[in-house]
Amino acid sequence: MAATAASSLQINAARPSLVSAQRILRGGVANAGINSFGASWAKLSSACHISFGQHFNRTFTSSPAKFNKLVVKAMSEPGENKPASGSGLPIDLKGKRAFIAGVADDNGYGWAIAKSLAAAGAEILLGTWVPALNIFETSLRRGKFDESRVLPDGSLMEITKVYALDAVFDSPEDVPEDIKANKRYAGSSNWTVKEVAECVKQDFGSIDILVHSLANGPEVTKPLLETSRKGYLAAISASSYSYVSLLKHFLPIINPGGSSVSLTYIASERIIPGYGGGMSSAKAALESDTRVLAFEAGRKHKVRVNTISAGPLRSRAAKAIGFIDMMIDYSIANAPLQKELSADEVGNTAAFLASPLASAITGAVIYVDNGLNAMGVGVDSLIFKDLDIPKAS
Repeated sequence: MAATAASSLQINAARPSLVSAQRILRGGVANAGINSFGASWAKLSSACHISFGQHFNRTFTSSPAKFNKLVVKAMSEPGENKPASGSGLPIDLKGKRAFIAGVADDNGYGWAIAKSLAAAGAEILLGTWVPALNIFETSLRRGKFDESRVLPDGSLMEITKVYALDAVFDSPEDVPEDIKANKRYAGSSNWTVKEVAECVKQDFGSIDILVHSLANGPEVTKPLLETSRKGYLAAISASSYSYVSLLKHFLPIINPGGSSVSLTYIASERIIPGYGGGMSSAKAALESDTRVLAFEAGRKHKVRVNTISAGPLRSRAAKAIGFIDMMIDYSIANAPLQKELSADEVGNTAAFLASPLASAITGAVIYVDNGLNAMGVGVDSLIFKDLDIPKAS
């Protein structure tokens, strides 16, 4: 979908033009909470938000039997934060099936979430933006992602199937003629949200976990006052309504007790200069929708709905807005935890939210940003130079 997961800062700029496979494969993707493949691929962006349609039955990892012995803790860094052996509660998703919409490479939050879910034992289905599908599948087949597919037990993440998906379109009737005739969509079919949900039902019957890791803001680099109506509505459509549509069409096949997670960004409630084009509005809508969807999905289907407000990540998609490095530096200087955020930390949070350990959590915005959301001022300002502000040793 023109919306790819804009994962770190989580966004995607306008619908991307074709970019050479070589350029695309140099980086990763992901959600603006802030999920470039240059200005083009940026529009694509995986905290990515993408689309896919064709069946992809290849297996890319080691035997699924290895998952039977897998127990994963909700920790991201293998070093200092890892609990002692035998301590902590295990996240066990064996026998569960997850569909992650918005994965087009191995660098964003969508990919990290897929890995954490797989490490906990879940079966992985992916939805990839149609124009990015061939490159993504080719990269998987050729082993270009093998290094980043390694799970905590040493095995490789197995991807059962990849579907073409463009979450900007609900059904075939919604697809305009220029998209149908677009070369980037040639050879792909059944890639609207409704069709993908039907294909997943036909192939697997049901799922337990639905992840929305896509966003797109064609005018994200423009201040809100300079954003056109078309650009604003495009951001809302690709970044927030796409989640409503995904949940609407997938809810009938999500097993009771299941979970759905999306990715948002602090710009929904705070001013982030440079994050424009209506993307801040789209993220605010996504968070509001999360609460309403939690009520409706919980009452009707016993499905939990939450969103993760992720901090900045150095992904391809995030580079679309042009100041991702600055945002990361700002976070390290001002957040309570002075370290760079890892995509795994967001992935592990998603695994926790999808697990029975979070059985009473729904309608929530979970901040995974080293605590930056709690700050009222930037303590790196010269104004505070004479204050005795604690710093990381």
